[in-house]
Amino acid sequence: MDKINIHRVLLAPLDWGLGHATRCIPIIRAFQELEVEVIIAAEGSVATLLSLEFPNIRIIPLSGYHIQYANTSAGLFWKLLLQVPKIIWSIRKEHNWLQQIIQEEKIDLVISDNRYGLYSNQIPCVIITHQLIIKAPVKLVERLLQKINYHFINRYSCCWIPDAGGDKNVAGILSHPKILPRIPVHYLGILTRMFSDIKANCEYQYCFLLSGPEPQRTILENQILSILPQISGSIIIVRGLPGSLNSITVPDTIKVLNHVSTDQLTTVLSSSELIICRSGYTSVMELIGLHKKALLIPTPGQTEQLYLAEKLQKDQRFFMVQQDDLNLLKAIEAAKAFTVQYSEIDIFSTNILEALLLEI
Repeated sequence: MDKINIHRVLLAPLDWGLGHATRCIPIIRAFQELEVEVIIAAEGSVATLLSLEFPNIRIIPLSGYHIQYANTSAGLFWKLLLQVPKIIWSIRKEHNWLQQIIQEEKIDLVISDNRYGLYSNQIPCVIITHQLIIKAPVKLVERLLQKINYHFINRYSCCWIPDAGGDKNVAGILSHPKILPRIPVHYLGILTRMFSDIKANCEYQYCFLLSGPEPQRTILENQILSILPQISGSIIIVRGLPGSLNSITVPDTIKVLNHVSTDQLTTVLSSSELIICRSGYTSVMELIGLHKKALLIPTPGQTEQLYLAEKLQKDQRFFMVQQDDLNLLKAIEAAKAFTVQYSEIDIFSTNILEALLLEI
């Protein structure tokens, strides 16, 4: 059998929420199974999350894009537009940083999850993304964004897409556009830390799983807190705040966790009857892996999350409601009554990673 000629990998996830870091966890585990050393480049909450998951892996500091969100969906477009110069500067800065790190750390391969500046002509560099198309309200803008997106993606050696190929996919047009990038494109299967063969008794009727960038994470949390006294049944809240010691005031019967490890989260989700969460792509992949019933609430202004939630409801995988129209109590009852159709989807494995590495 051919031997993988890669000994040290630099992996760097985008700091736009924690989903990019979370979905890298199965990839890091697969590298470890193949006895390939991984160095993580990150800072802030991303570094905290991955250090808790992999205490023996070295993390070197790399500044994030520090993208700021708006309080409303209408204001998000303009908020992001004003940050474009800062994002471009960050891309150039991380590109220059990478050239030095490759030499200092003797890196054989770079894995970039949606960070556009981590490419080099010195060694192979892979970009991971499920968004080959970036959804926009106007088709002309969508086509322009795709051209800009491909301009950056095509600088890499290849593109790995965390989704199944063919019709049985999760992300739809986002990951399966008519026109692909020029570089080789490979579908990984869905990235999930959790699998449906885990058996657990139903301990919680409702699990509120918070995630994503501020201020929208807190806005949804406050909406949840306001209706808790009206919900009967066992409840757990996972706040998505790794490293935080802040607390919230809830009735003694409700369990609250700021952050949980993969093993803890697997247990919590497996033992929950209904999960209420954002429709972030990583959350969706993991819920599919567990075959769980969920109420999806897209982050306002995030066109990708809205598209995913609507598609997955149409596919009868999950029930969804928009935050602007949110009557949470009514939505929870509708989600409980929603008929779900489960179907198997290809899941990422160490064998898939090994085959891809042999091609590099």
